[in-house]
Amino acid sequence: MDKVKILKVKSGRELRAFINFPWQVYRDYPNWVPPLRVEMKEKLNRKKNPFFEHAEMDLFLAQKNNRIAGRVAAIIDHRHNEFHREKVVFFGFYESFNDQLVCRALLDTVVEWGRSRGMEILRGPMNLSMNDECAFLIEGFDKPPVIMMPYNPPYYLDLMDNYGLIKARDLYAFMMTRDHQTLEKVRVVIDKVKSITSFGMRTVNMKKIYEETRKIATIYNQAWAKNWGFVPWTEKEMDFMARRLKIFADPELVIFALHEGREAGFAFGLPNYNELTKDLNGHLFPFGILKLLFNRRKIKGMRAVVFGVLPQFQHTGLAYLLYDELERRAKARGYEWAEMSWQLEDNEAINRFTTSIGGKIYKKYRIYEKKFI
Repeated sequence: MDKVKILKVKSGRELRAFINFPWQVYRDYPNWVPPLRVEMKEKLNRKKNPFFEHAEMDLFLAQKNNRIAGRVAAIIDHRHNEFHREKVVFFGFYESFNDQLVCRALLDTVVEWGRSRGMEILRGPMNLSMNDECAFLIEGFDKPPVIMMPYNPPYYLDLMDNYGLIKARDLYAFMMTRDHQTLEKVRVVIDKVKSITSFGMRTVNMKKIYEETRKIATIYNQAWAKNWGFVPWTEKEMDFMARRLKIFADPELVIFALHEGREAGFAFGLPNYNELTKDLNGHLFPFGILKLLFNRRKIKGMRAVVFGVLPQFQHTGLAYLLYDELERRAKARGYEWAEMSWQLEDNEAINRFTTSIGGKIYKKYRIYEKKFI
């Protein structure tokens, strides 16, 4: 039986091997969208990514028959564990060939890494947290992922099951099209809400993007505080995101709702740049960035990433007004469809809302876990 050797990533050469390995796994998967190497390198950079101010991580490669056969990250997010009073070690950036020995060696490494640091639960995948890409795709392999959503081979599910992992939570992605059947019913609700409320709307001010993202964080951290897996954004994490938004955001898709002149909620949508990055093969420079910027008006889809409404306004119908404003602007900008993702399977209020405005579940994802004490 061929042995699996686990190597801890220490050198720049090993980091490049870690980043480049997925190209071997997905060569026969046409729906896979290669990640941008420069973004991956920045995300994993402990000195640049403020996530690591409250987290620790090591990267590991699996070798079999003198070739790389898999990779994984072991992550402890101390902010998560303090907030949820858990002792979780997360696995992330998991990739491997269809080989149970390799899978077992990689996940065993994460377990032992976590155990040595006092952890008791293995959970994932998280790349790096639930504020990033997370979960494995379990339904909807026939379509490519949208921006900041994962894709994986179907056999990953068998590898996880055979390792003994169980479902922690499933996540849903909903599809919205221009001609959804509930349009007239939604219009009645929206008109009624408008008649009995006095909310205003404004577009994000890109000239003050750092101030604006902190306002988003303030609302988000209150609106989603009771959600499973939620971890509050820090100001530095929002600044980190703001730098990306300055380049890639469509300002018309980032909307604030106002009540008596103060921000009461927001809607945050992103153009589906995956329609363009798919052909870049992971290379943003020197010409990839120009292709993205010059061709972004050709993008047909968008992702409605998150809606946030302050608790005191959560039963006023404001979510419908934000949705209506986002849909109206998206149509005016030429977008033809939207994915609303992701949403927890047991967040019944949000799922009912999304269904009521015409969303249909078209993809499902799973976060796995296992207690190892």
